This record gives sequence, C-alpha cells and structure tokens, in this order.
Amino acid sequence: MILLTIEKKLKGAEGDFTLNIDENIVKGDFIGIYGKSGIGKTTLLQMLSGLEKPTNGRIVVDGEIWFDSSKKINIPVQKRSIGYVFQNDVLFPNMTVLQNLRFALTAHQKKYFLEELIEVMELKALLNFNSQQLSGGQKQRVSLARALVQKPKLLLLDEPLSALDIEMRQRLQQFIAKVHKKYQLTILIVSHDPLELYQLVGNVWQLNNGTISAKGTPKEVLPLDLYRL
Repeated sequence: MILLTIEKKLKGAEGDFTLNIDENIVKGDFIGIYGKSGIGKTTLLQMLSGLEKPTNGRIVVDGEIWFDSSKKINIPVQKRSIGYVFQNDVLFPNMTVLQNLRFALTAHQKKYFLEELIEVMELKALLNFNSQQLSGGQKQRVSLARALVQKPKLLLLDEPLSALDIEMRQRLQQFIAKVHKKYQLTILIVSHDPLELYQLVGNVWQLNNGTISAKGTPKEVLPLDLYRL
C-alpha cells in the first residue's frame, strides 16, 4: 500500500498553482496519469521517486516513510525501491545490453531473476550489442528490463513509448502488460494517448487545476469517442 498526501507549488502556463494529491495506491495497481501538458504529471512521478521534493506532505510505502515534511524525512532516490523509465532511454552508451542490465544489480541480488527478465523481455539475442546499435524500441525494452532488475515496489513510466512508431509502441505495450501481470507490479504511467491507457491500465487519474478532477476505469474517465474505434 502506498499512502500519498503531497503538495507541490508549481508554475504553469496560466500562472502559479499547487499540485495537491491525496490518494492510496494498492499493490498491483496499474494507474494512468492523464491530462494536458504542464499540469504536474511528470512532477508527481518525480516526487514519488525522490527526484523532486514536495512542498508539504507524506509518502509512505508499505509502512516505510519515504517523505514526511513535518518530520523532515526525505529518503534519497537511490534508497527508494523504484524503477523509472523515461521518454528517452538513459542507457550507458559505452556498455553492452548485458552490462547495462548487470549494472542495475545490487551486490546481494541473485542473478537468476536477471536471467528470467532476459527471457521474459526477449533480450537474449541483443545481450552483446552496444546500446548505440539498438533501435528506439529495443532501447526502451532494455530500459524497462533494467528498471525491473531490483524488483521495485513501484515502477514509474513517463511517456516511455511516445517517441516510437505505432507498430513498436504496440509491441512495447504488450511487454509492459506482460511484466505487470507476471510480477504483479504497482505501476504509474504518464501518457497523453487515451488509447494506450485504455489498453494498459486499470484506473486513470485525470489531473486538472492541480488536483485529480476525475478517476476511475479508462472507460469512465477517457474520451467517449475512443470506444468507437
């Protein structure tokens, strides 16, 4: 269970506003974060990860306090059990795929899970390739696998497929759905694509004016014309 009660003062296109989120996230939830640009979607992920500090509030994950403004607690990003995949890959260009994946292992981790991930993500044929030799879709597949190596309590996806063509996006969507089901991951994904959210997530939070203005299943929250496709 993730208890999330946070505020963050932000500057938007229409002036200053406060992002205010008060929600509980159940283990295994797959939540889509939807809304126009500049309303705090990425900031929400960054506060969960520790890359951004909330102005006020608390973040509690499975009973562990990650952030508490009143107690001056702010666990650094490297000590939070999160995986993070960005729009652009952040692989080490001078390393092979296997080296990139092994880099994410901690000293006490068993290697069998990495081997399992390589199988699940269909990366075996790419292991000896330098990341610069990979296509955009292959890079994001490696990035997703690397984010999962440490079995994070929370996987954060910030428009990870937006730079890919339609065919590759659909392929990567299948991999994301596959690992969510197999490992019962708790996932938050930011996306501007209603169809992508409809195909992937169980619930959607629509952000507007600093708050969650609507939440529910994709069918309840997203544009109605989507379901006539």
